[in-house]
Amino acid sequence: MSKDKLKQYVYIVQSSKEIISCKIGVTNDLERRLKEYNNMTGKSKGTVYQYLFTCEVSDMKQVENDIKAEFNNLREDKSKEMYFYNKNLFEKYVDFIKSHKAFVEEIFIKTDIQKETVKIVKRTNPTLKERELSPKDIMQQAQKVKNDEFYTQYEDVEKEVEMYDSEIWKDKVVFCNCDDAVGDTEDKNNNNTSAFALYFIKNFEKLGLKKLICTHFSGGIDLFSQGPKGYVYTYIFTKTKNEETREFPKGYNGSFDDPLSLKILNEEADIVCTNPPFSRARDYWDIVINSGKKFLIISNFTNVKNDAYIPYFMNKQVWAGYNEVYWYLTPKKQITKAAGHWYTNLPIKDRPKYRNIKLMPLKNIPEKIKNTIIKEYDDSKTLLVNNNYIPSDYKKPFAISVFPILSGILEKGYEIVQEKQYRPYINGKEVFARVLVQKI
Repeated sequence: MSKDKLKQYVYIVQSSKEIISCKIGVTNDLERRLKEYNNMTGKSKGTVYQYLFTCEVSDMKQVENDIKAEFNNLREDKSKEMYFYNKNLFEKYVDFIKSHKAFVEEIFIKTDIQKETVKIVKRTNPTLKERELSPKDIMQQAQKVKNDEFYTQYEDVEKEVEMYDSEIWKDKVVFCNCDDAVGDTEDKNNNNTSAFALYFIKNFEKLGLKKLICTHFSGGIDLFSQGPKGYVYTYIFTKTKNEETREFPKGYNGSFDDPLSLKILNEEADIVCTNPPFSRARDYWDIVINSGKKFLIISNFTNVKNDAYIPYFMNKQVWAGYNEVYWYLTPKKQITKAAGHWYTNLPIKDRPKYRNIKLMPLKNIPEKIKNTIIKEYDDSKTLLVNNNYIPSDYKKPFAISVFPILSGILEKGYEIVQEKQYRPYINGKEVFARVLVQKI
């Protein structure tokens, strides 16, 4: 078969010994490629590679490059195509590939480990168009409740909160309203207490807080072994002792949108601090931001380029916090990876990530570094810049990825000028979505 007639495939493969990572690669021969993995010299005994996903595409190199650009921060090593893996991330990888213009069809791979054979069967799953869904819809729907079963580690809460001026917290009521349970009051270091609740209890006096209110959610997985009933936990400190109460209002489920939770938010809270479920982030953002309260929350790092959230950034109702959060704990206390970042409306001072931004005249920005395109124009003549490069003398709107925004470019004299994400085309092919910004 001539080279131009070879079929092209994109695959996701995983080793039985490396369950927190996967390889996203391309090949013209799925059967041969899997055999190569399972016959690698120096491979540990008992290590078996299996395909998690395979599909046919019309331009595998383009898909591979776009995957690298879209998920650059999730690569274990920039010189390899190894990506962090969990169920949530896997769904993102698959949905991105299936929504790509070069996607042809998904392929079902049946592997026989003993014989190392591969059987290819065409799927009859409906396309996105047939399902009346856009790539954006798929990306938003991919995060299901079952993938929200992880929680923040104490050190991540501590690292972020302590970046802010201590006066922000003085005499304030902090509200943790997304299953921020509090366990045994005699031992705040146990596994039955949310990292958010634990941090604010431990640092109550240091921060000068007036009150801490936490809620326990009664639905889904009981992450903190606190039972099936939702409750409200309150902590205050007087001159002589600390006082804590735990109330179980009738019919209260502990959800952030329960009428009682909303009442506490609107009537008592000064600052909200928690990690809302990624699958309900849009609802949560609407409620908290529209409440007018101060907040410090964790959410998906791609929110800054999603249509549902861009207006908040554009209208300066929210901006990136200081730190990303990638590692979480599952209910079984296993480490898992999810691409998160802190978001807030609290004042930011001397953001360390400013140094990530490469601000310079347009003529000084390289067009390419090795195999990575840094500066180019799309089919509509809109400038696209990558790798945190920002043209300091360019007057027209230009498109950037999420990273400059998370690094604070909107605090450096630039603003978002379009309420929806910008989807550029290069030679008629759609590439990964960006945000359209302009120098003020």
